[in-house]
Amino acid sequence: MKSAILENGKVSIINIEKPALTNPGAIIKVLACGLCGSDIVKIRHNTKNPDKKVILGHEVVGEIVEINTNAVGNSYYKDNKEPFKAGDIVTLGHHYPCMECDFCKSGHHSMCETFKSVNISPAGFSEYIYVAKGHLENTVFKLKNSLNIENATFMEPLSCCIRAIRQAGYNYKDDNPPHNCLTIGLGSIGLLMSLGLKAYNINTFGLDINPERQTFAEKYGIKFDQNLRYDTIFMTSGSYKAIDTALKYIKDGGKIVVFSSVGGDFGYKNNEIYYRELTVLGSYSPAPVDLALSFELLSQGIIDLSGISTFYTLDNLPQAVNDTMLNRVFKACVKL
Repeated sequence: MKSAILENGKVSIINIEKPALTNPGAIIKVLACGLCGSDIVKIRHNTKNPDKKVILGHEVVGEIVEINTNAVGNSYYKDNKEPFKAGDIVTLGHHYPCMECDFCKSGHHSMCETFKSVNISPAGFSEYIYVAKGHLENTVFKLKNSLNIENATFMEPLSCCIRAIRQAGYNYKDDNPPHNCLTIGLGSIGLLMSLGLKAYNINTFGLDINPERQTFAEKYGIKFDQNLRYDTIFMTSGSYKAIDTALKYIKDGGKIVVFSSVGGDFGYKNNEIYYRELTVLGSYSPAPVDLALSFELLSQGIIDLSGISTFYTLDNLPQAVNDTMLNRVFKACVKL
């Protein structure tokens, strides 16, 4: 079968053996896989640190073609009863936690050793992947009739945003404080963060130095008000220059949620945090509950991302990577 490999900073499509179902889990035929910003970071980093084992692609939608376990999936409303079966069209997350360690019990699931050690195999940009029983129980969701494949590819990245919103102290369908929240960086993940905040009924604003992205976000009701000082700022920009922008627009006593890496050794100024009583916190990857809520928000049409993806074939993944790096497309997605 065809699969993507990252070697010396270059993405290539090679032929490898189809994964075999030798352990409890399932084989999934990939139908589509979104190209994540973290994939781009891996590719850029790999140029200096070659590693043939880098996994590319995790925003997967596919069809279960083999399964050897009666696993029942995760559900936000706890209404799942039927186990997965061959023929189910599913979307999935690529890491699952043990739910037993101190990290999991304290809500830091992405710090769990199990979470860090598991992944789909061999990579989302493949014709077929293997997922373990733990994936099926925690991170795999059977598509409902109303959810199309394009929207379903956003389940995992949206869940990362849901996690960040929860980290900031907001709760879905609860009476959240009347806060003004700003997302800095309006690429695909910044748009998802903003739409997640709107789903939480929070006053949502967004800022990007690229005027085209700013205009695009306005189609979703996301604008910027330079006269406001914001209660919470979500940092989805990969530029260290956005740090000063956040410090300029954060309200005294506010929160800054770091949701992206930046090049170089840059950080937040100690005295700004101290004298202004700011909270700076990080948010990395989702817990199973975040995946489940993300799936429901997409399934119910509360968040709709139809039409924002540009589709490529698997053979054209290198072109998708290049177009993304050059900002020629808003969101690239491989469709098999």
